[in-house]
Amino acid sequence: MAKVMIMDHPLIQHKIGYIRREDTGTKDFRQTVSEIAMLICYEATRDLELADVNIKTPICETTVKELKGRKLAVVPILRAGLGMVDGMLTLIPTAKVGHIGLYRDPETHKPVEYYCKLPADSASREVFVVDPMLATGGSASAAIQMLKDKGCKKIHFMCIIAAPEGVKVLQEAHPDVDIYIGALDEKLNENAYIVPGLGDAGDRIFGTK
Repeated sequence: MAKVMIMDHPLIQHKIGYIRREDTGTKDFRQTVSEIAMLICYEATRDLELADVNIKTPICETTVKELKGRKLAVVPILRAGLGMVDGMLTLIPTAKVGHIGLYRDPETHKPVEYYCKLPADSASREVFVVDPMLATGGSASAAIQMLKDKGCKKIHFMCIIAAPEGVKVLQEAHPDVDIYIGALDEKLNENAYIVPGLGDAGDRIFGTK
């Protein structure tokens, strides 16, 4: 079973508390989501492999560490996942970015695919799927399955807030995928929204509520 890591860093917890507030406006919400994504990315990349590389400093030749082998890709689940991309690219500017479009059917709460565009070499990359909210787990599971169908083998999932129900679904569907969570909340309500959560992340990031 892959690992589930719930963040305990004080900065992450402080910033999540800020975006939970009903009176946090669109500009501040969007900026803080990006900052949280960057901080979670820092923790989620802790286990990336390194290789020794010989270089020359202004003083002498020496051996330094660089990321080994696989290059990285960031794949947001549209549309809310877009809010996490810039923060991650701040840390990993050479990462390629794919996009997966899924929406949740309001009646069945099941994911429906409408778009998928990935880097041509995504199968050889370490892929980070990002979405601010892991609610039912349906969209995340479907997105990861789409990546696996295209040959991706090393996949991670990152979210800011998760419900226990969604974590369980994702673990059962993809036991080989590491999950990185900013905060684990109490439950889903009857409308499949996370409680206490922060409302609709997409609406709050893009000001469409």
